[in-house]
Amino acid sequence: MLNKRTLAAVSVALIALLTIFLAACSPAAEEAAAVPDTAVTANVVTNETAPVVQAVATEANVADAVVETVAEAVVVPANQIVVDTAVTLNDDEIAGLLFMREEEKLARDVYLTLYDQWGVAVFRNISGSEQTHMDAVLAVLNQYNLADPAAGNEIGQFTDPALQTLYDQLIAEGSQSVADALAVGAAIEEIDILDLDERMARTDNAAILRVYQQLAIGSENHLRAFVTNLERQTGATYQPQYMTQAQYEAIINGSMGNGNGQGGNGGGDQGQGQGGKRGNGGNGGNGRNTNS
Repeated sequence: MLNKRTLAAVSVALIALLTIFLAACSPAAEEAAAVPDTAVTANVVTNETAPVVQAVATEANVADAVVETVAEAVVVPANQIVVDTAVTLNDDEIAGLLFMREEEKLARDVYLTLYDQWGVAVFRNISGSEQTHMDAVLAVLNQYNLADPAAGNEIGQFTDPALQTLYDQLIAEGSQSVADALAVGAAIEEIDILDLDERMARTDNAAILRVYQQLAIGSENHLRAFVTNLERQTGATYQPQYMTQAQYEAIINGSMGNGNGQGGNGGGDQGQGQGGKRGNGGNGGNGRNTNS
């Protein structure tokens, strides 16, 4: 039999061992307890984030965000556009600038109006691009001290009677359905491209050519965006309304341009831009003159 002193010593030793054991196990227990919390947190984040990502993918409507990022990289900011005012503009060049200022406004105004009516994001996105185009042409007008034909005009108001008529017609067509509205967007970009091509063929002013060439690249990107949205949102196939089939397919099947092409200045063949199809010269002869 153990005496009381021995039992007491054994008890103290056991208590000490138990204390050491519990102390050693405590961090592991805390770690083990923390793992489920981390896993739950991860699950919560995943479950919260996944629907948002899915919503963004659906809302983006495919090509639009990418198209717009590239399209607006081509337009030199208005405050960086410099023209040689020592070079005198002829009447045709002046008329071209005045017309293109209002035609870019027409595109912006139609898209803003159709966005308000249908809520389709591509109209909102590209209306911002058209404002950039308007600003670029205005910068040239200002440096040549030419009066702005769009000054004081509200959305849907135009100095040029032909553009006023065209605006009213396009709004009537685009108000019928989403498909019609997207087709109107594509038609506007067709008109814009053809008019820019014609204007480029009728000037050799380097600064004007650069601005027109950049606007044309943006319009080609916009045309692709509208056609893509029309097909994916409505299942409809767009048929060109102003261009030849060959002109249209060359643009649709082309890559998005960024305005760094090296084509000829003034009426030359279209140069090979970085990622695009145009240089600084125009391809004359294919334009549609809505100002005549």
